[in-house]
Amino acid sequence: MKPYIINTHSHINMLRETNIDDAILNAKKENIIIIVPSSTADDIFEVDNFIKKYENMFGYVGVFPEEVKTFTEKTLNDMENIIKNNDKIIGIGEVGLDYYWDKTYKELQKDVFIKQIEFANQMNLPLNIHSRDAHLDTLEILKKYNKNSIAILHCFSGSLEFAKECVKEGIYIALGGVVTFKNAIKAKEVAKNIPIEYLLLETDDPYLAPVPFRGKENQPVYVKYVAEYIAQLRGVSTDEIAKITTQNAERIFNFNEK
Repeated sequence: MKPYIINTHSHINMLRETNIDDAILNAKKENIIIIVPSSTADDIFEVDNFIKKYENMFGYVGVFPEEVKTFTEKTLNDMENIIKNNDKIIGIGEVGLDYYWDKTYKELQKDVFIKQIEFANQMNLPLNIHSRDAHLDTLEILKKYNKNSIAILHCFSGSLEFAKECVKEGIYIALGGVVTFKNAIKAKEVAKNIPIEYLLLETDDPYLAPVPFRGKENQPVYVKYVAEYIAQLRGVSTDEIAKITTQNAERIFNFNEK
């Protein structure tokens, strides 16, 4: 039997070119558990309803940095009600900071990020974090405001030195298809050298499909290619990467209790 792989970040509900039921079946055949993040104050409800329909699927609720203008005080009440009524919601995400496209509302991004960190602490749930061109601010805010939530830096794009700083703070590093790209030097260094007990796998589908599917729509099952590539980089078997990253995720999300 193939070892389980926990895909810690998949927007499977956003697939357009691939039939969603087919994508779910493809993942099921490969023993892949899927965690689906939300992005806006509205689609927390969509994710809540979506994951209830399928086995081996869990979710995060949270507001993505580029969507913080959709966040209101009511959003936290909505998130709390969803969490209390759906035990398949296992974290807060994706939340964080993104200065790549628009820096005009950095302070609002920070404010909403902090509120969602404090909410995750209150709910005693992990944080799934998006950080793009905002690494230092992300880490500074986590150090200051995060008291008890395990943090995951999803689609990690920082240097190995920054990854090591994060690991010192107990932050997990999630890698996806980018690590397979020819010119992704930083991602390869991180994949090869961070402590394996802080490594997680993801796809971030429908985006960032790994080689050999680069340029096509990504899907959850392609996480196996991420595992295979990282295994090659580290000189271990794919089963070893699958086993350890799954154990890491089980520890973060208390899967053994679910």
